[in-house]
Amino acid sequence: MNSLGGKVAVVSGASKGMGRHFVAAMVSAGMRVACLARPSSELTSLAAEHGEAVLVLPCDVTSPDAVNAAVSATVAHFGRLDIVIANAAIFHPFAFAEGDDAIIRNHIDVNILGVAWLIRAAIPHLRETKGQIIAISSESVRMPFPMLALYAATKASVETLCNGLREELRSDDIRVTILRSGSVRGGSGGNSWSDETKAAFFKKIVETGHASMSGDAAMPESMAKALLATIGLPPDISVDLIEVRAARVGVPEGAKATMDESG
Repeated sequence: MNSLGGKVAVVSGASKGMGRHFVAAMVSAGMRVACLARPSSELTSLAAEHGEAVLVLPCDVTSPDAVNAAVSATVAHFGRLDIVIANAAIFHPFAFAEGDDAIIRNHIDVNILGVAWLIRAAIPHLRETKGQIIAISSESVRMPFPMLALYAATKASVETLCNGLREELRSDDIRVTILRSGSVRGGSGGNSWSDETKAAFFKKIVETGHASMSGDAAMPESMAKALLATIGLPPDISVDLIEVRAARVGVPEGAKATMDESG
């Protein structure tokens, strides 16, 4: 495995969910990490948790100016940039016919443009270090979930972007990988969902069988290990796509409650 000690990474969506676990795993591997997310107590707490190994940068990834500034601040602080983890995304189920303009636009702005702005800003610095881009995608690309059709479409767009950039940047010795994630425990994506939204979504995915296809959610620490294994590979090989899904039979917690209620 390639040593990760001393390497510098940027992680978007770093304050919560998988992003926070990615940061912890990278710091444990000896890396220094710039943590991008919208301002919050969770983001601030990363500095107390990891000390000088992290640089906390409040950043709205939908703003190209904010992203450019964050990447520049990372390089100014740590002196280099080796790895970009494009992780920030929103994940909000809704019946498409009833989706308002704001929720549709927010999916596009965060999940597609936020990734594009981050990668674009990072490329000049990654050329210097012969670095890596890892975009976090979802099993939804392969089996789109009901009420998450737009989310799946945004992740498919990110994958297409990465597939094109992989060839575009190959002559610069920049590797581009898609990490397609299955269901993971402890995510923060559902924290903003109303009880009505949760009930409708879990009822629908039980009805269509997607709950069972997803399986019993994996541990976030396991997904972080998959990330480290991917970025730790020798520089003469590249992983185009790694899909890491829950291995065990089961359904998400919310779906279990729906199944119990239905008898």
